[in-house]
Amino acid sequence: MAKRDQENEPGSSASEADSPFGAPVTIALSDSIDLHPFQPRDIPSVVEEYLEQCMRSGFTEVRLIHGKGKGVQRNIVRSLLSKHPAVRSFREAPVEAGGWGSTIVVLKR
Repeated sequence: MAKRDQENEPGSSASEADSPFGAPVTIALSDSIDLHPFQPRDIPSVVEEYLEQCMRSGFTEVRLIHGKGKGVQRNIVRSLLSKHPAVRSFREAPVEAGGWGSTIVVLKR
């Protein structure tokens, strides 16, 4: 289906038309998530959903891999974590787990 046809289709949005996927992508849940594949605008919702699913699955500690770079992504992630009701604490990951390119999050039970 051409992009033009998708835009005119009921229930279709511009973001769906721009997506290379026909449906949401399901990722196997583990104690870490690499945020590199996600668009920066999607990071807050991805982190929110990830933390919610981890809580439901009984995880008490997880690692968010945001990368080192200039620290923009890290600041976005940590700002979200500082306000999130499910987060007990968070800290820089040890060197062997990514150092300042990852954040360890301790979740409330």
